[in-house]
Amino acid sequence: MVVAVPLLASACQQEAQGSAPRATPKAAEPRPRVTDVTAEDYVMQPLPRGHVRLEDAFGGAHRVEVEIAATAGARARGMMWRKELAEGKGMLFLFPHEEVQGFWMRNTLIPLDMVFITSDLRVAGIVSRAVPRSLESRSVGVPSQYVLEVPGGWTEKVGIRKGSTVRFEGVAGMGIEP
Repeated sequence: MVVAVPLLASACQQEAQGSAPRATPKAAEPRPRVTDVTAEDYVMQPLPRGHVRLEDAFGGAHRVEVEIAATAGARARGMMWRKELAEGKGMLFLFPHEEVQGFWMRNTLIPLDMVFITSDLRVAGIVSRAVPRSLESRSVGVPSQYVLEVPGGWTEKVGIRKGSTVRFEGVAGMGIEP
């Protein structure tokens, strides 16, 4: 309390003498919001989650927990800038129509397997161990409506092949943005 009285008196004296009160420090300007979904510092909202169950060449099933990319922005961002993808995890891309899909690995830092899936939930083909940071378009050359990205080498390791059956869990009713 003893300290507060002189400070208050000093402030009143300055005001009475006509000196301007000290300016408060200006707050830092907010950083502009990054709107390019492919930029490293873009902040993506969390994606919905679900599961994909794939049957291997021997009749066994393998379940992958996936983030679901059903919007144009989420599909464009994909797995860019990620430094790791754990075993049993992946990203499922949902497209509005079945057509030949092509993916590139621009700004993708890890090798991935891309499993192209038809609208009747069969594996149309696989791109194995896609090279990171490549602008080369990756495709299997046949129509697909869905693409599952998993860690590079996973499909070979567990025996997923062209023609394998696929089931989605937690994906039904998901709105797909063009």
